[in-house]
Amino acid sequence: MFEVLPGFRDFFPEDCLQRNFIFSHWKSWARRFDFLEYDIPTLEPLELFTRKSGEEIVSQLFHFVDQGGREVSLRPELTPSLARMVGSRINSLKRPVKWFNIAENFRYERQQKGRLRSHYQFNADIFGEPGPQADAEIISLVISVLRDFGFRPADIKLRLSDRTLWSIFLESFGFEQERALEVLAVIDKMERMSREDLLEKLKPYFNEAGEDFLASVELLRSQRDLAGLRRAMESLAPTAGLKARVRERLGNWEQLLSTLESQGVGDYLQLDLGIVRGLAYYTGFVFEVFQINDKGQPEGRALAGGGRYDHLVGLLGYPDVPAVGFGMGDVVLGDALQEKGLMPPLIDAPDIFCVTGGEAERLLAMEDAMALRQNGFRVSYPLKGTGFGKQFKLAGQSGSRVALVYGSEEREKGTVKVRDLQSGGEREIPRSHLLKHLPDIIAEGIPTESGD
Repeated sequence: MFEVLPGFRDFFPEDCLQRNFIFSHWKSWARRFDFLEYDIPTLEPLELFTRKSGEEIVSQLFHFVDQGGREVSLRPELTPSLARMVGSRINSLKRPVKWFNIAENFRYERQQKGRLRSHYQFNADIFGEPGPQADAEIISLVISVLRDFGFRPADIKLRLSDRTLWSIFLESFGFEQERALEVLAVIDKMERMSREDLLEKLKPYFNEAGEDFLASVELLRSQRDLAGLRRAMESLAPTAGLKARVRERLGNWEQLLSTLESQGVGDYLQLDLGIVRGLAYYTGFVFEVFQINDKGQPEGRALAGGGRYDHLVGLLGYPDVPAVGFGMGDVVLGDALQEKGLMPPLIDAPDIFCVTGGEAERLLAMEDAMALRQNGFRVSYPLKGTGFGKQFKLAGQSGSRVALVYGSEEREKGTVKVRDLQSGGEREIPRSHLLKHLPDIIAEGIPTESGD
């Protein structure tokens, strides 16, 4: 006896139905935003992921040495592979590049709610456009997808932050890039740490000045509108040069927010510099989407997250290309849909079920079934002979809208009886007219006769 490996899932037909429901929404909205679909190998060079995330990621990967002596890994995410693809053809690609993908990713890490060792993820990215209009396009797509699933502004919030403003802020304290990233990694954990632990983590950087720094961080993290953010940033920027950079950056914020308001998604936004996105490659606007509780506080794992990463393609050895994108996983999303009652009842049923008498009638039904299938109908029937009563029971259990009934009388007349399995109404039509009449019958049904 065998069991599925820890952190992996079997998808029985009913599970595939729910997974495909999620996938269809993802793909539909990517197409509506004019993103093109791409795909990547499941197996990649290990260095592709360590180049992006550092050697510490190795412990989280399914990695091994292949028979050619190469260090390889199952992909833990799509972004490095996508950056490799775009970088390899950047001089021939028409910009902006707008691509999407739905693929399975693998991470060897501890299982917990919302996190498995294998999950499917929807990624959409834009390359070649440095302005905030690309960020707005990505954010609008994220919200459009979640809104279409049924999430309302009272259910979720997209928490919007900015690595550029954080860089300016940390520069005002004298931190250069590498040191600033270390401090940002501490700030990223603020919601999960006590104040005492935070001050302890900040000691190597501030000695006894950690309290003043933390107060400035808390001031930034508490802002929920652009006016407040402007006042806070300008009060914290000590030089005229930094103040000018703040004003320029807040102009980008104004463009981004006005675009998102015009697209009708503003109610889902929450300005929140508490979102840092600890990964070092983010360079500009960053965001995460969370469910919110009755008090308006985020809870659980993020439904989606992403941001701008203008230097990743260059990090892999290609020319720098501005880029922005996001990922949305099926595990957290699926749990949220179930918890909110937003996963609809899904029925995987044929359009037509054939009910037949003897062998002669069965052969006529097989002939018609193939013609119907070739014209796009989904047709089912028993694979072995049985009585009419059992066949009608199977037809009802199948979820089909109509049954085609082939009896000896119908065979002699060259007709077929169409029964509406919902209303019980019946209609007899020539076999030669099936393709003409069935679309309307399936769509509209057959009423029962008056007085029935």
